[in-house]
Amino acid sequence: MTRRIKKVAIVGSGIMGSGIACHFANIGVEVLLLDIIPRELNEKEKAKGLSLKDSVVRNRLVNEALKTSLKSKPSPIYSQKFSDRIKTGNIEDDLHKIKDVDWIMEVVVERLDIKQQVFEKIEKHRTPGTLITSNTSGIPIKFMNEGRSEDFQKHFAVTHFFNPPRYLKLFEVVPGPKCNQEVTDFLMMYGDKFLGKTSVLAKDTPAFIGNRIGIFGIQSLFHQVKELGLSVEEIDKLTGPVIGRPKSATFRTVDVVGLDTLVHVANGIHENCPKDEAHHLFQLPDFISKMMKNNWLGSKSGQGFYKKEGKKITVLDLETLEYRDKKPAKFPTLELTKTIDNVIDRFSVLVKGKDKAGDFYRKNFAAMFAYVSNRIPEISDDLYKIDDAMKAGFGWEHGPFQIWDAIGVQKGIEIMIFDFRNQIINLAIKRFFLLLIFDTLFKFNI
Repeated sequence: MTRRIKKVAIVGSGIMGSGIACHFANIGVEVLLLDIIPRELNEKEKAKGLSLKDSVVRNRLVNEALKTSLKSKPSPIYSQKFSDRIKTGNIEDDLHKIKDVDWIMEVVVERLDIKQQVFEKIEKHRTPGTLITSNTSGIPIKFMNEGRSEDFQKHFAVTHFFNPPRYLKLFEVVPGPKCNQEVTDFLMMYGDKFLGKTSVLAKDTPAFIGNRIGIFGIQSLFHQVKELGLSVEEIDKLTGPVIGRPKSATFRTVDVVGLDTLVHVANGIHENCPKDEAHHLFQLPDFISKMMKNNWLGSKSGQGFYKKEGKKITVLDLETLEYRDKKPAKFPTLELTKTIDNVIDRFSVLVKGKDKAGDFYRKNFAAMFAYVSNRIPEISDDLYKIDDAMKAGFGWEHGPFQIWDAIGVQKGIEIMIFDFRNQIINLAIKRFFLLLIFDTLFKFNI
């Protein structure tokens, strides 16, 4: 079947919905952006004598959301005139218009009951054969599919963008249990060819690939930071450009994304992956719980791990939970990498460090190598998909298996054995040796 995407409908105009709408507009696609109607009038509407029946009121939420998105930085739209390709409306008055679109995408709040309600309404107006996808970050498809028609299920998948949609490259495609192969193939192709993404085929597991591994990495650091006696700025020094990661590194990235967003995903993994050998690491450390209670969510609340007051930036002390001046972060091990231009060549040096930095890298990489090994074949049958997801979704220059390869397979096993007390690593080592045995048998046809 030949498909062409001329018009899409985005149901849900929040940060992700509006961002996705802008990205489709960037590539010349017409967009119908819909959201709910307000429950009550605001003060300006009351002053003007408007009622809940007026269209300007009924479309207020979607119009304000799009306006906010278009003003955000970095801009979600290539040219402001491209926003003319986006038409707005509300679910009650305009949902019937989805009968004329080629692709319907649900981007509402991460609650199964609400998504099911939205899908029920969509099915009343959707033209059979139309693509229908969800941007959920981890709700199982089998639950979203419940009660839906055969045609709906054959054309239903998850298409998970990362925020901001225009800039982050990862596009996870997760087909539903009854999804046609043609639909899966089309979505993978469209992500690569038209959306400019790295399409990664993922399994229907909690948090899929990118967030499952990425949130593990961040949560692991949350639990390591006090144990290793490192500060926020020291961790960001160790996990930034020196290892091919964004300048925002770890804690600054959490501030930008929003601590509440990270906590939501971590809680979802903790709740839905009870047999995960790292289950305990998805529990929130005390300092994270206190930050949530204080509403220190990052950039959106004005303070998180970092706090900006005028031109001055202070950093959170994780022991006292008070803000203090930033301190320079210097490690002898990092000095040894200054003459090494290629990031991939630095890893073998970093894990040999004799200072806190060396201890950090050995412990951090050992935990990551073990975790990604244990996720095969749970979240993916292919090692490279995990690497692709981390590079495209989190801006890593090299994926975990590439890093392990650069350090050396044997060296990677050695640093895991060094922390043999950890049951995650125990399991990974056992599975790794089994893989080596099976690989040998295969090569020699034994």
